[in-house]
Amino acid sequence: MKKFTLLSVTSLIATSGLLGGQIQPASALTWEWSYSGSGINASGTLTTNDTPDDLGYYLITGITGTRNDETITGLQPTGTAIPGNEPFEVDNLISLNPQQLTKDGFGYFTSGGNFVNPFFASFLEPPGYFEVFSAPPFVPGFENFGPEDSELTVSFSATPITVPEPSSTLSLLLLGTFVTGSVILHQKKKLSAKA
Repeated sequence: MKKFTLLSVTSLIATSGLLGGQIQPASALTWEWSYSGSGINASGTLTTNDTPDDLGYYLITGITGTRNDETITGLQPTGTAIPGNEPFEVDNLISLNPQQLTKDGFGYFTSGGNFVNPFFASFLEPPGYFEVFSAPPFVPGFENFGPEDSELTVSFSATPITVPEPSSTLSLLLLGTFVTGSVILHQKKKLSAKA
């Protein structure tokens, strides 16, 4: 009977640790982001890796959201420039530091066929966040901005969302329940055999 009680308590402690938030870190982070400026309102979620580089930046691997009335449909590949803003390649990095974006920023494209690159202009005085907006027709090179294109000042912010990895939590919870059930069943069989 002492073994049964000890195993039951151990299983209960393991299961309660799961419910109390003792969960392994996920392999990705989700962030809420937004920025706005003159005639601009963009927001959504970003997916990044879960480990920052030596400078505290996380690599953005996915994006969702809207910019004004257009749905964001994809992330500009790292190391490429949005059309019409060549040769400025995006690095798709974000940080928890006060300066959350680099001078290269991240890039995305929208359902309207437009391309966008928010970034932090550390090289300007005063430094600040900007958005490059590029719309068709695309003429290669940043010096060829058309009347449909813009580079405007914006206010930017992003915050990670803490979300437990549901598959790990559920698996461990089920394992704890299975172990507890197995112990109870085993003890019932032992007691029945003695009677």
